[in-house]
Amino acid sequence: MTMDTNKNLYTVIYAAVLVIISALILTLAATLLKDKQQRNVEVETKQMILRSVHLADNLTELTDKATYIEQEYSKYIKDTTITADDGDDLKMYICTIDGRTIYIFYVEGPGLWGPIWGYVSLESDMNTIYGAVFDHKGETPGLGAEIATSPFYNKFKGKQLFDQNRKFVSVQVVKGGADPSNRHQVDAISGGTITSKAVEELLYNSLGRYISFIKTKLNSANN
Repeated sequence: MTMDTNKNLYTVIYAAVLVIISALILTLAATLLKDKQQRNVEVETKQMILRSVHLADNLTELTDKATYIEQEYSKYIKDTTITADDGDDLKMYICTIDGRTIYIFYVEGPGLWGPIWGYVSLESDMNTIYGAVFDHKGETPGLGAEIATSPFYNKFKGKQLFDQNRKFVSVQVVKGGADPSNRHQVDAISGGTITSKAVEELLYNSLGRYISFIKTKLNSANN
C-alpha cells in the first residue's frame, strides 16, 4: 500500500524523518569533533598565558602552532592553585624564564556586550606588571574589541598595583590620556571608554581576590 503524498500525514511524517536524520547527523558530528574542539580551547588558553609573558606574541609563520604552544607551555609554565580570601580555589600559573619567576593570574568580568577576560603576569616583586593580555566575547569591532590587541594591552607592562604605602590601587584606565609618569594609569581606547573601564574593574576585582597571596609575596620581596 502506498501513501498518498498529497495528504497532511505524509508531510508530517516526512518532516519528522528529516528532523530525526538531521539530529543524528549533528549529534554524530558533535561527538566526533568534541575532542578536537576541547583541544583547540586548551591550546588557545595556553597561548594567552604564554602571551602574558611575551612567549607567544607572533606565531603567524609557524606551520604547527598548536605543537609549538604545547611545547613552550610545558617548558616554561607550571599550573598551581591557591585559596582566595573567600575560600574559593583559584588557578595561578608560574613562569620560570631566564632565572626569573613570574606569576600569572586569570582575570575576568563583564564587558559592554558580554564577558571579557585575560591574564596578567607580575614580576617577582608582586607589584610590577610583566605583561597582560585580554580577550572578549562580543565587544564592538574597532572600538571596545581593541582590548584584545597589543597596542592596548602592552600599555600595562611596567605599571604597578601598589602605591608607595603598599596600598592596592591596581591600574586605572583613563579616558582622555593617562599621565605618562603615573605608574598606575594607562590610556583608554578612543571610542571604547565603557569597555576600557570594564578592564579597569576586572583588574581591580579579579586581582583583589588574590590579594592575600600577593601581599604575602610582596612583603617577602621587600623584607
